[in-house]
Amino acid sequence: MDIVIAESLLKQYNGFTAVREVNFTIRDRECFGFLGPNGAGKTSLVKMIYGFSPVTSGKLTVFGMDVKTNIRDIKRLLGVVPQENNLDPDLKVLQNLLVYASYFGIDARLARERAEELLEFFGLKEKAGEIVESLSGGMKRRLVIARALINKPGLLILDEPTTGLDPQARHMVWQRLRLLKEQGVTLILTTHYMEEASQLCDRLVIMNLGEILVEGTPQKLVADYIDETSGQIVQEKKEQPATLEDVFLKLTGRKLQD
Repeated sequence: MDIVIAESLLKQYNGFTAVREVNFTIRDRECFGFLGPNGAGKTSLVKMIYGFSPVTSGKLTVFGMDVKTNIRDIKRLLGVVPQENNLDPDLKVLQNLLVYASYFGIDARLARERAEELLEFFGLKEKAGEIVESLSGGMKRRLVIARALINKPGLLILDEPTTGLDPQARHMVWQRLRLLKEQGVTLILTTHYMEEASQLCDRLVIMNLGEILVEGTPQKLVADYIDETSGQIVQEKKEQPATLEDVFLKLTGRKLQD
């Protein structure tokens, strides 16, 4: 089953084209990644999926519903983790989850049960009564993800979820996301971290300047790269295995983090 279907999807801002008539599908229970440097169009694309930014032209459906006409119904089925931590600093950790649950009309008792379960899942139970500003960057990120799950979404959209985190915090977030996928949650991930895409994504696209350059599993993209270079990668990389960065360099001539 396809959860998201995009056909000739275009996004323009005052004449600037951020997404150039792209096509892709996202399947149920997979982690689908949009990999590319800053400015590639990843965030513009996912903002259309969760209805924050209107579609300029083309067709985009989520759970079989057109985002142009059914965005309110779609949003009830989504969880969204934006690039920036937009937690309420005036509320404590548990309160951030309870207030957000009220936006979905979730019963107060059920909301508290879910919130406590999520805090346990993300290792934040002992921080429930603390103010948000007392949390580390990694804890804040985990709380943002927990908040996005309070309505039990079928699709979780994560826009650069580990940017700015240290390696230990990043790996902890990865571990929780793997567990969510095992529980049946479909994930959309935008990232410029190649290791993150390799670790989490079942399939991904590499984007640059609003275009999708290639699509496939991380393993297939690397294998295709090696085939296309006729084994030259061994000499060029001095016996080191090929990576997604090698694929990107071949396609664009630039590094992901440039």
